[in-house]
Amino acid sequence: MVEEALQDNWIAPVGPHVDRFEEEVARYVGSAGATALSSGTSALHLALKLLGVQAGDTVFCSTLTFVASANPILYEGAQPVFIDSEPASWNMSPAALKRACEQAELKHCLPKAVIVVSLYGQCADMEALLAICEHYEIPLIEDAAESLGATYKAKASGTFGKLGVYSFNGNKIITTSGGGMLVSDDQALLEQARFLATQARDPALHYEHSRIGYNYRLSNILAGIGRAQLQVLDARVEARRKVFTRYFEQLSGFEGIEFAPEAPYNHSTRWLTAFTVDCDKAGVTALQIIEALAERNIEARPVWKPMHLQPLFKTSSYYPHKEQESVSDRLFRTGICVPSGSSLTEVDQDRVIAAVQAALLHTSS
Repeated sequence: MVEEALQDNWIAPVGPHVDRFEEEVARYVGSAGATALSSGTSALHLALKLLGVQAGDTVFCSTLTFVASANPILYEGAQPVFIDSEPASWNMSPAALKRACEQAELKHCLPKAVIVVSLYGQCADMEALLAICEHYEIPLIEDAAESLGATYKAKASGTFGKLGVYSFNGNKIITTSGGGMLVSDDQALLEQARFLATQARDPALHYEHSRIGYNYRLSNILAGIGRAQLQVLDARVEARRKVFTRYFEQLSGFEGIEFAPEAPYNHSTRWLTAFTVDCDKAGVTALQIIEALAERNIEARPVWKPMHLQPLFKTSSYYPHKEQESVSDRLFRTGICVPSGSSLTEVDQDRVIAAVQAALLHTSS
């Protein structure tokens, strides 16, 4: 498909592979349509613009996520309000969202949108979150950048809100090296997204522009890569799940180790394998395990630092899961993400497992 794109000489962000990639992604996830863009971040930005988010508005957003979920709120001059995770999926807490909406209604300042992030390849509790948003008539954007291929009660991640976002960045389960996709059942919104993403060029023989536009469209060549990658998505999901299972079988028996749960309503891609470390039970901290792996030239990282703890958002409001319980703070303190790539060999996995076991056993073997 990439060779075909090169031979056709469609290099610009138009061409048959862009159209087909959009059609194939929409068909795979079961949405009415899709718009191929240069990144997941650009897709989120356009989603906010399409919903009319402006300076002075508020947008509720998952706190346990990468900063790209929240930055587009700032692009539009709006104010993020961060919502905690819940333990069952590590994703947005319906209890915290409900409390935030109740308080916002009392202040007559309901948010213009809610961004729900489906983290590490697993959906949030979408039915519960949608029910809250529908009650308050707030549109929901699903940031499924990390969860393409996952399902919630057999429905594809990214297809629950008014708009859904996928990322094809180099670290995602399938990649175009850089790219994203906006999906929706509202074709008019998707057409508006295409218009804005191509510098908002008005229909005229000359170059006419009456609105601010963006250079956000995906190129035909990268779309060709995406089409080829989409064909192996299911195999990649299965490979990641096998990686998780191998880690789980070898490490879950250690006291104080708890792997990220798979909620009963979910089928996770296990895009990243993550677990938490209770230092009182394990006798070692999460950071000490990360440092022990680094000594063996193995990269591991903490889970995402919550947005409400980031200096960039120090003035933003935050709603914890319960009044005296912040789930995302605990996950950040105790969580570890270990190498999880689809191509990770059993030899590679064994090396990681041995390093973690050594750290847990306080040995240097």
